[in-house]
Amino acid sequence: GALRDGASVVLEGALTVYEARGQYQLRVSAVEAEGVGALQAAFEELKKRLAAEGLFDAARKRPIPAYPQGVGIVTSLAGAALRDVLHVIGRRYCGMELWLVSARVQGAGAAREVAAGIELLNRWRDTGAAVDVILVTRGGGSLEDLWAFNDEALARAIAASHAPVVSAVGHEIDFTISDFVADLRAATPSAAAELLTAGYVAAAAQVADMAERMPRLAWQEWEARSDAASALERRLARLHPRRLLEAQ
Repeated sequence: GALRDGASVVLEGALTVYEARGQYQLRVSAVEAEGVGALQAAFEELKKRLAAEGLFDAARKRPIPAYPQGVGIVTSLAGAALRDVLHVIGRRYCGMELWLVSARVQGAGAAREVAAGIELLNRWRDTGAAVDVILVTRGGGSLEDLWAFNDEALARAIAASHAPVVSAVGHEIDFTISDFVADLRAATPSAAAELLTAGYVAAAAQVADMAERMPRLAWQEWEARSDAASALERRLARLHPRRLLEAQ
């Protein structure tokens, strides 16, 4: 973000001395918010450790159902991400069941709430609820804003989920540990909703195409059978016994 008064930052640069006045100067080449470097280092360490365990392996990831009957969504019920998801699903397919679990997506305890939401949806699924896939999502933000989705306990909750999990956290350029361990990563919340409804949209388009083609195909079939009947009629006329007798 932009520099502002009172912000704690880490500066990188070269220290020089103006000997005539005995003044020191710092020629700054890079500015970083305090703590960001430590967070990035923690992110890379956890990513490396979980990757070594195989949690990111493509072989363990499950396919997302093409026609999910129900989708469990774990997010803030007051966030823009949920509004985007509901808008896309409502516009593309209205018959899908949605199971909403409220969870904080930022700040202390947020990762624990998201993990608890995933576990709750899996319990509902085990008792017969149509939770065919789980979407974990939130809007964009800084590294600190998205940090809840770089939590190890949350990553393990996603990996242990009975239902496949889609992670859509932040914008296209944002990547979190949740994205790597989930069965599918979507660039944005809206993109996740489009992926989850893609099967229904394709099926609806196919039905519409068939409805348009069927009358045309039926007419073509009628014309073909009509031509065949006319040809048979002409052949029968040529082979009629009276005609053969007259010809003789």
